[in-house]
Amino acid sequence: MMPRAFRRLWSAATISSLGDGAYQAALPLLALLLDRDPMVVSMVTVAMLAPFPLAGLFAGALVDRWDRRRTMWTADIIRAALLVLTVAAGALGWLSIPVLLVVAFLLGTGQLFFDTAAQAYLPDLLTRDQTLLRRANGYLRGASTAAGHFAGPPVGSFLFSLGRTLPFGVNALTYVASAVLIRTLPHAPVPAREPGRSVWADAKEGFAYVVRDRLLLGLALRPAVGNLAYGACGAVLVVFAHDALALAPAGYGFLLAAEAVGGLAGAMVLVGPVEDWLGTGTALTVTAVVEGGAVLAFGLARDPWFAGAMFAVCGCGMAMTMVLGSSLRQVVVPARLLGRVVAASRLVSASASPVGAALGGWLAATAGVRVPYVAASVVLVLMTVVTMSMTSNRRIEAALAVSVVR
Repeated sequence: MMPRAFRRLWSAATISSLGDGAYQAALPLLALLLDRDPMVVSMVTVAMLAPFPLAGLFAGALVDRWDRRRTMWTADIIRAALLVLTVAAGALGWLSIPVLLVVAFLLGTGQLFFDTAAQAYLPDLLTRDQTLLRRANGYLRGASTAAGHFAGPPVGSFLFSLGRTLPFGVNALTYVASAVLIRTLPHAPVPAREPGRSVWADAKEGFAYVVRDRLLLGLALRPAVGNLAYGACGAVLVVFAHDALALAPAGYGFLLAAEAVGGLAGAMVLVGPVEDWLGTGTALTVTAVVEGGAVLAFGLARDPWFAGAMFAVCGCGMAMTMVLGSSLRQVVVPARLLGRVVAASRLVSASASPVGAALGGWLAATAGVRVPYVAASVVLVLMTVVTMSMTSNRRIEAALAVSVVR
């Protein structure tokens, strides 16, 4: 049974994800009204994502110095204020591409601090119980998918059609509601740290902790390789859907929905029984192999229904991998380092997506639209072979034993 406080955290995260999805749809639409150049419009999306690789390590170090609950609600309040200022700028006619780039970067920075603090706060709330953490991460992942990918973008687009700054005003309210809920959560102690150390020294310590620990490095490499593979696939997905599967725009939308449905099933239904049956390490290996096989089958598919089913399997495997990895990391990493380890792991994984997207576009242009999927499946399976010993059941059991002693 999940504690009542977690339900408030889950509600806050769901509302916050809804706001994230809404502004991620509305900002590019607003940019398109201000400038029709595709490169300029794409820079708004880049600005939203830029804080994760640029400031992730520093955010982790600061989260480990601050009250994590306060960091979450403060990030929400600042984002709400920023969106109110955006609405005011629209009313006064001050909106421009440079203004949107600044807004996008600051909103992305707020999301970075919120997500890192939430991941670090959760183990304190659930007393580092691996079963509860797995269930909680599954619920949070499911909420992020449902609110951030299903509901948020359509809501943001619909509100934009009614008024170009309306989504930002409504979005500000979602962040205020999230902040109010988070302020009701129980206080968690700020981890002790060595006095006199710089933020940079703390950030380096967190990154080194990941790189030197084979289990944590394996947990970081799994999503990194997954992002590399899925970045390659996602970059040409719309072309693949049109040319290889002959899907109309509506069919493409259903294809994306199929992946999200698979992700919900994996995060909220399947991950627990699979982990209980196979153990965490074997479950991580099996989900990676399943992802590789499903990506290959998807890339070779000619029937759109079969392709949709394989895309759902991809989403399911990816969601299970993320839930298992996050839950295990939250148990085995000391509280004083958790923010930095989360940030360092996310830095490794986030940096792989743009590389994969560039490779996918190049492969599709030079060898055909199906080739990125074949290459992605090979990469996924090969990396599974490399990392399976790093995240084996035996190594995980040893790490869990040390965490209990600690």
